[in-house]
Amino acid sequence: MSVPARVSLATLGVADVVRATEFYESLGWRLSPASLPGVVSFFHTAGGLLSLVATDDIAADAGLPTRVPPPHAATGFRGTTLAINVESPAAVDEALRTVVRAGATLVKAGGAAEWGGYLGYFTDPDGHLWEITYHPDWPLDDAGTPRLP
Repeated sequence: MSVPARVSLATLGVADVVRATEFYESLGWRLSPASLPGVVSFFHTAGGLLSLVATDDIAADAGLPTRVPPPHAATGFRGTTLAINVESPAAVDEALRTVVRAGATLVKAGGAAEWGGYLGYFTDPDGHLWEITYHPDWPLDDAGTPRLP
């Protein structure tokens, strides 16, 4: 058996599910009615689903100890980034302004990338690193999903 090449669900461990849910809702993201308030929130995206669950609950479910220092604890970087591709450099800048107004922390303002695109970074209220990027060689389909060659 092979493993399908797809990401169906990305789960972020958060300190407070209610607070994290409010942040993503404030961005205009659609919350699924399958969510359990305060326990797990599911958001529809152009790709797979995004879920928010208490970090300790994820650790317990996986049989891992809680309160383990994350990778790269000195910098706070967890070694993972989620990305949102948009249609232009102006859309990158507007999205960064929107997330900051919603409570995100700007990590890197939008700017030209060495590979010819344009990007910026923010962290959500739980410190998850997100990239907002425009890639001129990756056209977006009607759902906003990049189509790679």
